[in-house]
Amino acid sequence: ATIALPLPPAAAARALRRAARFVGRALPLCRAHTVEFFTRGLWERLVAARPDAVLEALRAAGPLARPLAAGAGAAAAPAFCENSEKLINVHLFALAAKYHSLSSLGVCTPLEDVLEALKGNRKEVKKILKKFMNNKKSHEVQVMSELVDSIANYCGIKQVIDIGSGKGYLSSFLSMQYNLKVYGIDSSSSNTNGAHERNRKLKKHWRAYQSRGRESLKSQTLEKANNRPVESKIKCKTISEELLNNANSLQNQDQVILQDLVPSCGFTEMATPATNTETEADLVTGTQSHETKLSEEVLAILNVLSADAVEDFSSFHNNSGELCEEEKVQRKMTSLKTKARKSSESNLYFPLTSCITAETELNDIITDLEDCMMVGLHTCGDLAANTLRIFTAKPEIKAVCSVGCCYHLLSEQFENQEECHDQVWGFPMCQYLKDKGWCCGRNARIANFKSLLDRHVGKTFSKSSSFIDYVRRSLKKLELDDSKVNSCIMDYYEKYKHRMNELEAFNMLKVVLAPCIEVLILLDRLCYLKEQENIAWSGLVKLFDPVKSPRCYAVIALKNQSCS
Repeated sequence: ATIALPLPPAAAARALRRAARFVGRALPLCRAHTVEFFTRGLWERLVAARPDAVLEALRAAGPLARPLAAGAGAAAAPAFCENSEKLINVHLFALAAKYHSLSSLGVCTPLEDVLEALKGNRKEVKKILKKFMNNKKSHEVQVMSELVDSIANYCGIKQVIDIGSGKGYLSSFLSMQYNLKVYGIDSSSSNTNGAHERNRKLKKHWRAYQSRGRESLKSQTLEKANNRPVESKIKCKTISEELLNNANSLQNQDQVILQDLVPSCGFTEMATPATNTETEADLVTGTQSHETKLSEEVLAILNVLSADAVEDFSSFHNNSGELCEEEKVQRKMTSLKTKARKSSESNLYFPLTSCITAETELNDIITDLEDCMMVGLHTCGDLAANTLRIFTAKPEIKAVCSVGCCYHLLSEQFENQEECHDQVWGFPMCQYLKDKGWCCGRNARIANFKSLLDRHVGKTFSKSSSFIDYVRRSLKKLELDDSKVNSCIMDYYEKYKHRMNELEAFNMLKVVLAPCIEVLILLDRLCYLKEQENIAWSGLVKLFDPVKSPRCYAVIALKNQSCS
């Protein structure tokens, strides 16, 4: 089978060129820094419209609130003056920004379509996550882990490498919920040490949660089974031989060492086999969201042990106390499931401390590296780009699912021409933007456009009771002269107070532009993957609810099956 709805490379390239053209016109506004707003007269230099007109246009239930009409945003009338580069039409500017969003460009593959193509089955949400994670992280881990498991199953792999694993939430969940062997790699030793301890605690609660779930399900199933009539007879020998043959085949194929069978005193100690076997079959079906999925061979045998096939075994009771063939099979099945459960509860998560670069040799970090996939949940700056580079270069890595963040930490090849040109840069990655010498600039990449002062003084403002208190705290922290009297400080505040609407309007314009910068970065990564010959499928997927997790887009790719 093949993944559905691939975006053709040409379509991705067209979308990238459109986004680059729009962002290119808006770069003077993107690159302007709020801290220089008054000192460099940024409003007069960059915006021709009045501040109140800008605020009214952006606040109104207008261009940003209404659905985008066909062709809107691509109008011939310019939003910026060709000569002065000033913004002259706020309405067209807002429409163009919306037109160049990922949803309007039509470059994203719906998550539901990807899961359907991967034939992933949605699983019950784990309430236990909320005890260890906030709502945002719980949402991210649940959604991403389901997709990762579906990709792993599709590719037939059981090993996952979590790059920039941090506190290990995603890694722990992938190992416990989906029985995947996960290596969580983070550059911070405090993160990996903390992840070890956190995983130990989570594992303890996880087992207790599973146990309660199994007991609850078993009691419900037994109650249901007790109300069901039991057939009177069965051809024991035929069923016994079939079950034993299947069990022996499974034992040879999966190399499972069964426990020694110990004779019991008879069937009086056991529940009615019809009820018992039906319960086991129901438990296998009902607890897939709690335990690792059994192999297809185990499921095939357990399906034979259904209530329709097995009746009351008391008529076959052996007076000598020896086990009949059916009971032996039942014990074998119980042993198999016990071992499978213990396997699923074993520690399959290994936090490792290492700094990952584009040149990193994973074999030096992971000694038992095998066919695997790489994942990254909000990998910072260049780490997201390096994850994609490692994926394309290493034959063992069959798939990647990366959600990046911290775009302001990206290194740019064309930002500082004096820096070393042999370095591996975070942006751009694709050939088109490299050929154009494209550079966003750090100010354009900052998600929240804070002032230079705010970056230096940190959280001083939140602790300040007034503007005077804020200035004095800031001057002290920056080791500057704080001898100015309060009246001088307030005179400065009053001098610019009447221009607050300019500053507010200016920041709103930059907020409207911010998603377009993200579009450019994500399309750059997607087009890079489209350029690789060993990639079978690649796409952008809106993975999370943007209200809960603003950095919600995942870059996903799968290699050709023949790649080795």
